[in-house]
Amino acid sequence: MVSFFENIPSYYRTAILAGGLLLLWIIEGLIPRFRFKGNRYRHAGSNLFFTLTTIVVNTTFAFLIVKASQWTSEAKFGLLYWLQLPLWLHTILAVLMLDLIGAYLIHLVQHKTAWMWHFHKIHHIDTQIDATTALRHHPVESLFRVGALFIAILTMGVPFWMVMMYQSLSAFMSQFNHANIHLPKWLDNALSWVIVSPDMHKVHHSHYQPETDSNYANIFSVWDRLFGTFVVIPDTTSIRYGLDEYQEPRYQEIGPLLKVPWEQTLAGEDNRSGQQKPADNTIIP
Repeated sequence: MVSFFENIPSYYRTAILAGGLLLLWIIEGLIPRFRFKGNRYRHAGSNLFFTLTTIVVNTTFAFLIVKASQWTSEAKFGLLYWLQLPLWLHTILAVLMLDLIGAYLIHLVQHKTAWMWHFHKIHHIDTQIDATTALRHHPVESLFRVGALFIAILTMGVPFWMVMMYQSLSAFMSQFNHANIHLPKWLDNALSWVIVSPDMHKVHHSHYQPETDSNYANIFSVWDRLFGTFVVIPDTTSIRYGLDEYQEPRYQEIGPLLKVPWEQTLAGEDNRSGQQKPADNTIIP
């Protein structure tokens, strides 16, 4: 495993990304959670555009990730190296910490920091959530995520092969938990005790702000449970996706989405605070 991820060709990583997306796309057609109101292919096309911008950003700054991971290995720098752990435990904790810092924490910060939210919100403007929504990130947001990953590698001490393994797992899990698939309730609930399940993450895409500001995790659901951001609702088919102030069809197009962070919204901020919803429709364990 070490050798495989240490020398993994770029086309292998592309195959993992594309293969996972294709597999979930097929499953979505067989057991959808909801029926698309619009053109499924046009929706995917818009979201796939942002895959290309993410690839460009990640490729441009890949040298930072490579250099950081190589340096931590050579210098034995970082918390996990200082603890002198066996390889198997170092690997498990590295993936956990990359998920915590590089996914959960940066995601939460983007929701809590106004100027960062303006870039992240194009991910939430999507009104029909499926596996391709996982790819819908503004290019500037991709910089935030690269920065968070860089910090995680340096502080924890994560060698290159572990970073590659984590990124492969993270990409597939993001597609899986956004996927428009209908799992049996018992199975989705069981999965959500360990990993982020589709129904668990659907709550995060609700138009209702107390639900939008929850379930931030990408791979492991433990972070939401541990930090009190885990929310479950009885029936995810009742969720209305998107943001109230971005319901116009043009906000599903590439050009307007790229401009969203610089648009002036009502009162200069997103007007989400006035939404009403029955209190007993949200359960926080």
